[in-house]
Amino acid sequence: MDNLFKRLAWSGKSQFQMQISDGCFRIRCKIKCKNRNHVSKYLDLYTEEDTHSGVNALDLIVALFLCADSFLQQEMALRMSMCQFSVPLLLPHSNNSQCSLMLWALRGIVKEWRPHSLTESKGFIEDTIVEANIPLFSFVRLKNSSLSKSQMLNLVLSRGQQSHNIFMHKDMEDRAIKKEIANGLVEVFWYLPCGRENLDIFPEPVAFANLRGDFSESLAQFSFLVQVSTATFVFLDKVEEKEQETLSSFKDFRRNFFLVVNRKEDGDSEDMKSVKRTIEKLDLPKNNVIRKNKTENRTYFSKKLSTAIKTSLESTTTDKMTTDLMYEKATELGLSVDESKSDEEKKAAEEIVKEIGEQSIPKYKKLHLPLQGENWKRLSKLEIKVCRLNEYNDLGTEEYKSQLQEEKTQITEEQARHNISKGMKSFIDNLFTGDKEKRDFFLKWMKLKLDAHSREKLLQLRNQFKEQCKTKDAELIKELDQTLLESSLGIEHFMREMGLIYEFSQETTEEISRLPQLAAEMVMDGHPLELLDGDASNIPEKWVSAVLNEVHKKVGNRSRLLVLTVLGVQSSGKSTLLNTMFGVQFPVSSGRCTRGAYMIFLRVQEDLKNELNYDFLVLIDTEGLKSADLAQLEDSYEHDNQLATFVIGLSDIAIINTAMENVTEMKDILQIAVHAFLRMTHVGKKPACHFVHQNVAGVSADSKCIAERKRLLDQLNEMTQIASEMEKLPTIKQFTDVLDYDMEKNNWNIPGLWHGTPPMAPVNTGYSETVVDFKKNLLETIKSNKTSEPTQIPEFLEWITSLWRTVKYENFIFSFRNTLVAHAYDNLCKAFNQWEWEFRKEIYSWQQQTEVEILNIHNDSGVENWNKLVSEKKEELSTKTQTEQMKMKEKLNEYYKRKDRRVNLIEKYKVDFFNSINSLVNEIGPSVRTKLDRVLELKVSQKKAQEIQRKYRVLIEENVMRLLCVCKMSNLSEDQLTKEFEKMWSESTANVSGLEERDIAGCVLKQLKKNFFNRNVNQELQNTDLKQVGRSPFTVTEEHVDRFKAKFVDMNNLQIFTNNVIESCTEYLTGKVKTPEDYHDSFMKDLLEKVDKNFQQNYKEYETNTKYEIDLKLHICGIASREFLEMHQKFLSNLNPQTQLEKYKPGYLSDFIDLYKERDHCQRKANDYIEFCIRPAVEDFISRSLGVDIVDEILTSHHSAEYSSRSFFQYSIQKELLEKDDFECFVKYINNYEIYVKNWIFQHIQQEMTRENTLSKLKNNKLQVIIKKVTAAIEVASRQPDGATLQNNNESIERFVHGIRKNLNKDLTISVEAEKTILFQIQSTCHPFINSVKMALENLTTELQELFLKSEDINETVRKLTVKPQDELFKRVFGCGKQCPFCKAPCEAGGKDHELHSAAIHRPQGLGRYRHSTTKKLVERLCTTDVQSDTSFCNSDTKGQFHPYKEYTTYYPDWQIPPDPTIEASDYWKYILVKYNDQFAEEYGAKPADVPDAWKKISKEDALKGLKDAFNIK
Repeated sequence: MDNLFKRLAWSGKSQFQMQISDGCFRIRCKIKCKNRNHVSKYLDLYTEEDTHSGVNALDLIVALFLCADSFLQQEMALRMSMCQFSVPLLLPHSNNSQCSLMLWALRGIVKEWRPHSLTESKGFIEDTIVEANIPLFSFVRLKNSSLSKSQMLNLVLSRGQQSHNIFMHKDMEDRAIKKEIANGLVEVFWYLPCGRENLDIFPEPVAFANLRGDFSESLAQFSFLVQVSTATFVFLDKVEEKEQETLSSFKDFRRNFFLVVNRKEDGDSEDMKSVKRTIEKLDLPKNNVIRKNKTENRTYFSKKLSTAIKTSLESTTTDKMTTDLMYEKATELGLSVDESKSDEEKKAAEEIVKEIGEQSIPKYKKLHLPLQGENWKRLSKLEIKVCRLNEYNDLGTEEYKSQLQEEKTQITEEQARHNISKGMKSFIDNLFTGDKEKRDFFLKWMKLKLDAHSREKLLQLRNQFKEQCKTKDAELIKELDQTLLESSLGIEHFMREMGLIYEFSQETTEEISRLPQLAAEMVMDGHPLELLDGDASNIPEKWVSAVLNEVHKKVGNRSRLLVLTVLGVQSSGKSTLLNTMFGVQFPVSSGRCTRGAYMIFLRVQEDLKNELNYDFLVLIDTEGLKSADLAQLEDSYEHDNQLATFVIGLSDIAIINTAMENVTEMKDILQIAVHAFLRMTHVGKKPACHFVHQNVAGVSADSKCIAERKRLLDQLNEMTQIASEMEKLPTIKQFTDVLDYDMEKNNWNIPGLWHGTPPMAPVNTGYSETVVDFKKNLLETIKSNKTSEPTQIPEFLEWITSLWRTVKYENFIFSFRNTLVAHAYDNLCKAFNQWEWEFRKEIYSWQQQTEVEILNIHNDSGVENWNKLVSEKKEELSTKTQTEQMKMKEKLNEYYKRKDRRVNLIEKYKVDFFNSINSLVNEIGPSVRTKLDRVLELKVSQKKAQEIQRKYRVLIEENVMRLLCVCKMSNLSEDQLTKEFEKMWSESTANVSGLEERDIAGCVLKQLKKNFFNRNVNQELQNTDLKQVGRSPFTVTEEHVDRFKAKFVDMNNLQIFTNNVIESCTEYLTGKVKTPEDYHDSFMKDLLEKVDKNFQQNYKEYETNTKYEIDLKLHICGIASREFLEMHQKFLSNLNPQTQLEKYKPGYLSDFIDLYKERDHCQRKANDYIEFCIRPAVEDFISRSLGVDIVDEILTSHHSAEYSSRSFFQYSIQKELLEKDDFECFVKYINNYEIYVKNWIFQHIQQEMTRENTLSKLKNNKLQVIIKKVTAAIEVASRQPDGATLQNNNESIERFVHGIRKNLNKDLTISVEAEKTILFQIQSTCHPFINSVKMALENLTTELQELFLKSEDINETVRKLTVKPQDELFKRVFGCGKQCPFCKAPCEAGGKDHELHSAAIHRPQGLGRYRHSTTKKLVERLCTTDVQSDTSFCNSDTKGQFHPYKEYTTYYPDWQIPPDPTIEASDYWKYILVKYNDQFAEEYGAKPADVPDAWKKISKEDALKGLKDAFNIK
């Protein structure tokens, strides 16, 4: 009994679970009921006392069948039959007043057997058990029978050996419990031979019916059995009169009666006499009476029974039991038939199947299901061709690709013209019923009828195939073999056709538009959805997307998926494993294994959703690997690899199903699986992997398998190395480099499914127990592992699209593109850009304060102390950058811990971004240190200038006072006073000297020599006068190129490259000389490094020599020396003591006149203080900090998205190019990308700053910040340390001014010399001066605000800023600056220190100046097309040798150039080449490209759409 219910549990139905405890049944039912209250209704028949001792098993079965709906009844009957248990044939209602013939419940049972008549031919019969003509033997008993007929039947059917309890009997441990509702139940069981005489009990199939209880209490059932049975065996001890009359009433069937008499007494007893009378009355033959004597044991007696059955089989002339006969007799007797309520659906299914008639299934499919025919398969092959481009012959790859696309379009249009067949329309109409039960009945009838028809046709074909194999006609055999493959017809073919109707529909009618909704309802009801058509190897992506999107809508856009897939060889029990674990039924056409892949969506119960964090469990069943059908194909291994990669890529959990006994087969499967896992790891997917080893039994299996598991791991490591070599990923050496694999937790040994020899073998109890343990373990793992955000249906669809597209390419790793990965990467880039800007802002803020602090050091403290301070600040900078670096790394780590950004998909980029953080620190640290050195040099220069200025200031002030004394003796007018002052001023400043001018040309030349250090070029640099170099245009000559490689170099392109380098350097110089800084050697060093960087990126292409490098650098240095000299002279002019003194001359004159006339000059002095001390400092503050604010404004404005990531920046700039429609702009963008981007950014800044007076607002904001600080400083300075107001005397003014400077020491640089000049001979007292300063400050604020509002030269303002916003934005979007070696598309990869360069959209190579060597025409091919073709390239990198594009990584290992995801992805640049073909040819000195005709049809709108698709812009 224990085994019985454990086997029932094998069904895997979550709705139906039973457990056993202490010999009685404990029930836990989750039944798909007609009425859930029915369960309690039937079980309430038991008293409290009864339920304490258990429930009779037969009552339980009857109750379950009565409560279940028709489909669950069918499922239970099927599972019980597979477990070799008897199943209900006649099901009594609760009071036994009525019963139902369970034809429907039994229709799902399909069996295979081999009668002895087919043993020699090795044939077999496969049929639905209720349709098969099988003789029925019924077993009934009288109420007085003491012999258990059920037990005897079990012995008969097990040859008297240890019996399998097919029928429950009274000697089982629970059967002492009284039956309450099971009397009247008729069970049926089928014995099926295997074709081996030594094993078979009967040579032919035999059915056995068993009526429970006294037959006289169930006369309707007894009458039915008598009329449909070959023989009826009546078990009895004696016969009462009423029983005798009942038996006598069936005189017409008396020859079919066999009396089984349990003879307990002598023949003269009254009991035996009653038996004798009955025999005489029925006139039974002697052989129809079987007596069991007291001396005979049950085993011996079972053999007598078996002999009687065999004899009856041999001698019977009556018809065998048929479905029609049973239906007819049941109706005559007033029994209900369970399938009668689905007559309409049955008729509808029969009408559709009737259309097939005698025609072959392939012909029927061609006529009635045309969309899945040859055209659908041709489309699949064309898509492969588009991805491989191996057969382009004399056509160019782009022309060939366009032709393939045109052919695809023609097929699609042809498919769209097909009309829906009558049968298909009927099928769809029946599915559209609003009654789900009717729809399910229709589908089930369709399955039954189609399977029956297929079995019949396949049997005929197999027999023909067998006969032809004898003739050895190869052609005919091949034709029959193909017909066999195509002769499967099931519901899945009709569902596939329905999907293809939608897939190819161009004018969507209301009916067609409703098809996805219909399919979505079916998916949510648990029906499978075909994902991959295995016959055509194609996916109807439009259909699958529409259906699943409808599912997504129906669940309120909350569809978190857990995807589980099983992979293994054909017929290895993959589907059985899924069915056992989850109680599902994947479609398997009769006579065929699964082809392609199917999905079933199981809804997670509400109470488990939060626990599991999923809404659906998606099961994917696939065709077997190493399929015999595909074994003869050359690319069968590739086919298996594609399938494995595809389904594993979709999965969260992948189960690899292997058979331990087949080592070779297992190694093949492991290699395929490891290959798929390796690919998924590279693209960011890491499904959990479990290895299931089937047919491993024995209590010592686990311990014995430790060595096997170790051997398995060794094999996995070996396969990983092989796969990594194939995929060119040499860094991966072990399987644990690919997945987190635990030898103990990720291996499961499962015993065989069958216990014995089919068809009579029951299901192995150990199989279901192990599978349940496996399932529990999986669920616990899922609950505990919630590291990543679950995939929802839209993301799942994106994976389907990208994986299916990519597996068709030869190189998966380099061809993979996925929108989800792109979005996840783009989001990380955006976040990283934000962190980087925050890092830079923090450093810039520190730098600004430090610069002010250095400039504010007292001049008297000495240069040594200044150097010491700068050294301390550099140490502080190191600490600061390390702290910010750690913060950034923490942010990156935290980002990768998030569950809402799909970080698992971009795990491989983590190292790149960590490296980028290090690069950022390495870039900004030296830059700031150099800046501090420049500030120190500025401080030194200022000191020199201020010392000269101070010397003459003192002289001037002495002369002013001396002149005042002289003039006081006379009465002079202001004009006379002014004349005297001018004379004194001229004499006093006559000998003022300026700072010495440096030899800038010498400094530049010195830096050039350092650049060429250890290069032995001093001879060439001797006697060089930079003042004369670089005045005329630089022209390249053959002397500049390696003479052995000159023939491979395009001199015109080299000249353009040179011009671009010079232009880039000139742009750099222009930006530098616009600033008020002095020349510093670091400027020249940076400029030469910029030139070197250009050389490093392009020297291979042009094969230039050292002379070229020297000449070009000398040319650039000549230009730089003059620019930097001008910069230096302007700086000296600004610091010139003469200039500074002249600035204060009006003040001295006013002081002189006021002192002479003894006028109050308090307000004027206050105004001068604000004008000469505070205003320059305030303007300097705004200049130092405004650049950061401008960047922040750009990054938060309505154009912020353009700078959020490099890919979006590329989209924005290319979109604008398309809209501007200016050829010159395209040429500049393509050929001088860096300069174009810089100019574009600068123009964009100008536009943004002009819009709505943005620059004025930003300046005003900064002004308010610093004025607030100045006001606060004035308030603090106007009081003594104890808080008291400064004394109102003249001496307090100096203390007040000093206090202001001290309080603003970290924010502003206020000139001490200016202060002293302003305070010269001030006559006012402190309080009036303070009030005047406050008033003057207010006036300054108003004046500056008005000045900001006036139109100003934004260009000049921006260029003079300390932090240049154009440079910061350029760093943000420009990246590494590398360009595609073929088409010159710029790299868009995030960070700066990435391993691989990539671009979302590539261009025809002619736009990158490539031309055909023979025709001189621009190359029209795209590198994204060439890398998937068999074409070759030749350039200076290959030293003139042709090299396959597919192996471009040999020369360009740091570039990843995947094929375009769609043919439309590159429409943008195709459109540009077509439009400007002649202009580009003229610009490049070439002939126009031969563009495919299809490109000429691309419109501007198509180009924009292609651009959006390429950059994933919705």
